[in-house]
Amino acid sequence: MAVYRSIVILTGAGISAESGLRTFRAEDGLWEDHPVEQVATPEGFARDPDLVQRFYDERRAQVLAAEPNAAHQALGRLDREFDGDLLLVTQNIDDLHERGGAERVLHMHGEALSAWCRACDARHPWQGSLRDGPACPSCGAVAMRPDIVWFGEMPYQMERIFSALAGADLFVSIGTSGAVYPAAGFVQQAADHGARTLELNLERSAGSHWFDETRLGAASELVPQWVDEVLRA
Repeated sequence: MAVYRSIVILTGAGISAESGLRTFRAEDGLWEDHPVEQVATPEGFARDPDLVQRFYDERRAQVLAAEPNAAHQALGRLDREFDGDLLLVTQNIDDLHERGGAERVLHMHGEALSAWCRACDARHPWQGSLRDGPACPSCGAVAMRPDIVWFGEMPYQMERIFSALAGADLFVSIGTSGAVYPAAGFVQQAADHGARTLELNLERSAGSHWFDETRLGAASELVPQWVDEVLRA
């Protein structure tokens, strides 16, 4: 087993599915039975803000009710015990990585338990409803929306992600479809900079052919096994 000094991990919906959270976008183009254009675009929010706020109120409640599984806990252990550089980039909007013990986490698509004020650009931890138009704790404006990156918006902290990919000697993708960009291109960027690439997934993804190795199975089984390997090396 190789000894790694810099690891970038990308996680997707598959790692949280075992905690009862549905994947973001099903094959039929629906998210929790809604067309994504209705609930995951700026245009959808402009058309029907009440629907969108209600939708994310429900997602927030689902996240609060979910519990981290063995995969989240294993990555939390890796974060605590791996003394090299580590960046855990997640496409998920839940906080299960943090509750599983990880601290070096970057939410590229935003967070369900966060609200963003469009008036002053402040972000606040948020567990309650946004439907009733609460005032921003920072500026008092009634301009709060879910702190979620919608289709057509730029994912968060891309420069930091690209920098980490350029310096990584191992890139690992866990529970992702390999079909949503820019995240789907991370494996190629890491490989171009000389990193070894590993995919842990329930089934082969759209980008499996880009990886040096693919291991298939449940994240709650594969991730603890892989973490053990890294920490024993």
